[in-house]
Amino acid sequence: MSVIDCRGLACPQPVITTKRALDQLEEGEMIVIVDNSVSCNNVERFARSQGCSVEIKEEGQDFHLHIQKTKSSRPLEPSQEEKKVHKIVVYINSHLMGIGEETLGEILMRSFLRTLLDIEIKPSRLILVNSGVRLSSEGSEVLETLRTLSEKGIEILSCGTCLDFYGLKEKLKVGKISNMYDIAQSLLEADCLVRP
Repeated sequence: MSVIDCRGLACPQPVITTKRALDQLEEGEMIVIVDNSVSCNNVERFARSQGCSVEIKEEGQDFHLHIQKTKSSRPLEPSQEEKKVHKIVVYINSHLMGIGEETLGEILMRSFLRTLLDIEIKPSRLILVNSGVRLSSEGSEVLETLRTLSEKGIEILSCGTCLDFYGLKEKLKVGKISNMYDIAQSLLEADCLVRP
């Protein structure tokens, strides 16, 4: 039985690590160790969504999730509504995720974009407007992540007016410059719009 130590890992890394280990496990049991209740809940919910049984034991300040995968374990089937979604557009209107502390907003945005690399469902486009265009420009901490997303076939569009406003038009490093017509059309044609 394998033991996966996810203590000290920031969200969503415990779930991603668990997913990778489960993908390699045809059948059997594994233990995932996390050091906080949020990670425990996230890993438990993910493992159950994959059709696995989960038993949790608290040991000191750690949580040990005993995950059992059988040959009959299957991910939960998506609903009919989820199956209909074909074109997913992610609309990012800030270099931060959420409202509040700027440092936390930067951490959350980096984490969100990196998570897009690891989840199965991929968006067809990322649309960057307002200060969101900073993400695709020189000096951005997420350029490599965006380049990898682009290599996976995800189109990255940065608003030309926004790049001009921030003096970044010549500093765009990934994706292409777009305009409001293309952006509006992409938003209206999307089967699903995600706004982190």
